[in-house]
Amino acid sequence: MSLRINDTAPDFTADSTAGKLSLHDWIGDSYAILFSHPKDFTPVCTTEFGAVAKLAAEFEKRNTKVMGVSVDSVEDHKKWQKDIEAFASAPANFPIIDDTSLKVSKLYNMLPADAYLPDGRTPADSATVRTVFIIGPDKKIRLTMSYPMSVGRNFAEILRALDAVQATDGAPIATPANWAPGQDVIVALSLNDEQAKEKFGDLDIKLPYLRFTKAPNQ
Repeated sequence: MSLRINDTAPDFTADSTAGKLSLHDWIGDSYAILFSHPKDFTPVCTTEFGAVAKLAAEFEKRNTKVMGVSVDSVEDHKKWQKDIEAFASAPANFPIIDDTSLKVSKLYNMLPADAYLPDGRTPADSATVRTVFIIGPDKKIRLTMSYPMSVGRNFAEILRALDAVQATDGAPIATPANWAPGQDVIVALSLNDEQAKEKFGDLDIKLPYLRFTKAPNQ
């Protein structure tokens, strides 16, 4: 069965470029982004990991940790990190875990449970391992995205989605299409107009069921 929004992110312990890590302990009280790729030393993924390296300060501002998942070894990861840093001109300090056993890829339903990838595997063998999970401090999955091998991930959108997740987490609001931080948000239908005005102040009522207000703390 596929993992769904609000499922508890499966915990695991794995070796990584930052030593042995247990996911839930590593997340702690932070948000986390778990993103995977099919193999080290591949062109698209090098640009993606470089993009993450450049965004380190942005993730830190959002109290968010980032972990990469790869079906290759820690030894290979450490060699590949040098290429990433040379391409990005930024340190790639986030951990990349060793998933040569496919334990995490299968745990997160990125591969069939009976998948076995022999030595000499190519990126095509593990092509489905290109997924992004945003996980909350309560270890619940907040958002997932999956990409084909030929499409590089847009980390500006992943950062925007993280902002939206954090803005709406535990609040009776939602974000409209193409929302960006600073823009108005939608009031949840769980509040009637009177309750919404009491909580948020002025409302911009477009339709009886579509009511905008300023984002909290805006």
